[in-house]
Amino acid sequence: MPTNSPLSAHLSPTGNLQIILAPLRGFTDAVYRTVYARHFAGVDMAVAPFVVAAGGRASLKAIADLRPEPNPLMPVIPQILGNDAPRFLDLAQRLADLGYASVNWNLGCPFPMVTRKRRGSGLLPYPAHIAAFLDAVSPRLPLNLSIKSRLGYANSEELFALLPIFDRHALEALVIHPRTGIQLYDGKVDLERFAVCLAASRHPVIYNGDITTCTEFLHRSNRFPTVSQWMVGRGVLVDPLLPARIKGLPLPENPADALSRFYEELTEAYARRLSGPGHLLDRMKGFWRYASRGFEDGETVWRRIRRTPDLTRYRRLTGVIFADFPLKAPPSQSV
Repeated sequence: MPTNSPLSAHLSPTGNLQIILAPLRGFTDAVYRTVYARHFAGVDMAVAPFVVAAGGRASLKAIADLRPEPNPLMPVIPQILGNDAPRFLDLAQRLADLGYASVNWNLGCPFPMVTRKRRGSGLLPYPAHIAAFLDAVSPRLPLNLSIKSRLGYANSEELFALLPIFDRHALEALVIHPRTGIQLYDGKVDLERFAVCLAASRHPVIYNGDITTCTEFLHRSNRFPTVSQWMVGRGVLVDPLLPARIKGLPLPENPADALSRFYEELTEAYARRLSGPGHLLDRMKGFWRYASRGFEDGETVWRRIRRTPDLTRYRRLTGVIFADFPLKAPPSQSV
């Protein structure tokens, strides 16, 4: 459902702690968000996968995914990828017309097909362009603005140099993934550089990156006690119960049964959206690349899913997996 209040207003009912579902292109779309919200607690809102501010069929499809009808349960903040101020403003107005109150600017996407066009993290080495963009957009933007960024594209000093530019504008939040663009998702997150940026920014800072267990969350939340908003992406795909575990919310008596029902409904929901069994099977296999890591013998689970040739055998196999393959024991810690 479109949010009619700023990002900062969507606080967790358990207190100041807020879990935000990260934008993962090809995964956390309206279908996933809605089915997830029907089955699991703990996620307060989502930032949607980016819409490109350049028109075309892909942008139209992404905008359709943000309409109120396919988003009835989970509050959503749309995200725009682009470096052209007039196109950004045109798209932001279309999102405002759908009922949104906030928008996120993507300065974090690390993939080469994006960065070579000076979009996403590929724009971070160009502070003059970013400054001109914000000077043009901020006075005319019909929505509240947040930014999702990496530490830089080639080195982790680039974001620190941009913070004075960001501070000149009324951002509602700055999401920081403490890697560089050229790292993609490899290597360790740079918590030292995140701490420097956290202390230097006048805006609320949201942490994003490598929270896949309660232990990792507790390590980061103890180190950064002033951070109350945490963005989690791949960790939710591996363990959909992770947000509830982090918050200490009640968990299903039988997690395997709860997960089985979730993936069954997710399959049915995508069957209504996608054209043909091949597309559906490929989509579900994409989810299982992550879900398999939640099992004790994740390599065997993934190998069997990956080799499944058709939907009939896929459906039969998932039933066998949840019946016969034990889930990993979750960490005992919670907040």
